[in-house]
Amino acid sequence: MDRKIKIFQDISEINNFAAKKVVTISKRMIKKTGRFTFALCGGSTPKSFYQLLTTDEFRNEIDWENVFFFIGDERDVSPMSDRSNFRMINEILFQPLEIPKTNILRWPTEIINAEEVAQNYERALIKNFELEPNEFPKFDLILLGMGEDGHTASLFPKSKALKEETRITTANYVEKFDSQRLTFTYPTINNAANILFLVAGEEKAATLKEVLEGDENITKYPAQGVHIDSGSFFWLIDKKAGELLSK
Repeated sequence: MDRKIKIFQDISEINNFAAKKVVTISKRMIKKTGRFTFALCGGSTPKSFYQLLTTDEFRNEIDWENVFFFIGDERDVSPMSDRSNFRMINEILFQPLEIPKTNILRWPTEIINAEEVAQNYERALIKNFELEPNEFPKFDLILLGMGEDGHTASLFPKSKALKEETRITTANYVEKFDSQRLTFTYPTINNAANILFLVAGEEKAATLKEVLEGDENITKYPAQGVHIDSGSFFWLIDKKAGELLSK
């Protein structure tokens, strides 16, 4: 696994580096395969990154017509809810760039049952990637964040989804929120060609040190379970989040 850890002064430097990576990878994949598959994340950290992609500096560098968007995890709420990852991304990124709906595959959370939502999204991914039985999609790029508790996507500490090895997506009950989440599984995430982890804020420093330098304990720190066998894997960290790292 080619894991690279890069520490930046602030989130704006992280965003600039990440945006340049998106430009480079998208151009390479569109030239090679005709499309670029990009799985996004929710949370507060990536919002300014999405906004940066809509600025003239980057929006004109990417062939958006051939970018196909997916969402790595979602809350089990209406797509119009202010807690919806899709709604946030749609308002900040998709609408400003005028991304056609045919290029966006979101979780169908208007369905009431969370497990049914997960199964429907899984079927949609199988169709989109033309997968054979037991195959996992290979996203060109997956964007991830990390919470203060060490979760990533909606893979939370001690949750059942941490042990899922055969599904592409799953519903995941999160006890601390007493609610269902929807998430890519580890086999899906770890099959990606490229992963960018965006981590910012001093409140994440202690957890980040454990995730990157501590003993492996995926049940406690799910972000430790992310790895890829080939391709590029970057941890993009601001100075405050990385202040406790020894290297």
